[in-house]
Amino acid sequence: MTSWNSATHQPLTVWRSEASGNPEADLLEGIELLERVRYGKSGPTLRLYRPEPTVAFGQRDIRLPGYEQATASARGLGFDPVVRKAGGRAAAYHQGTLIVDHVEPAGEAMLGHQDRFKVLGSLYAEALKSLGIDAVVGEIPGEYCPGEFSVHGRPGPGSSTASPVKLVGTAQRVVSGAWLFASVFVIEDSAPLRVVLEAVYADMGLDFDPTTAGAAEDLVPGTTVEAVEQALLRAYAQHTTVIDPQALVG
Repeated sequence: MTSWNSATHQPLTVWRSEASGNPEADLLEGIELLERVRYGKSGPTLRLYRPEPTVAFGQRDIRLPGYEQATASARGLGFDPVVRKAGGRAAAYHQGTLIVDHVEPAGEAMLGHQDRFKVLGSLYAEALKSLGIDAVVGEIPGEYCPGEFSVHGRPGPGSSTASPVKLVGTAQRVVSGAWLFASVFVIEDSAPLRVVLEAVYADMGLDFDPTTAGAAEDLVPGTTVEAVEQALLRAYAQHTTVIDPQALVG
């Protein structure tokens, strides 16, 4: 696997943040981190947090006639609507998911843009595989926020679903001097996500197959957010030096 940070070789510091109760502010915190890294105020950082129930709409969604109804549907189902700067179509998340903001400095940040999708998508699939999940990189037909480098899982013995399900959605924001690779890992309690996604995609007139919305625990029962977080950090540690301050004091 080619490294994503071959130009810097700087350690990657883990930062666990808490959901603030304001999903828009939590989303903005990733952009603020990108700016700090861009100007040398912070080094390479892996920000991890478990979000409040949110539907993050893409820039293209807000132009659709059904967007306002979609935001109303999200609120009615207990999910706050926000608009993100990176990514495609609407995605939903809650406390059963893990958001990963990987931010690195880069002199020529656009170089390697496509490779980062491949490299980090593969790393995330390997992390899930270490937990017994049959995870692969690639879009599945009918998935929400479709992407070539999404990570999906295939059902096996013991799975509560018979269909492949999307497990990780990835997006990227590049500025002069740095990049942000943002991902959502869906790990626990997929039913509310499926319900809200079905509602907002219907409102916006977008194709969506609800069977593609699932969670890691649907494929391997008992999988937890904590287990995925640790598997992810182990996977990163195989490719770079990971500094986890909380692990030193926990």
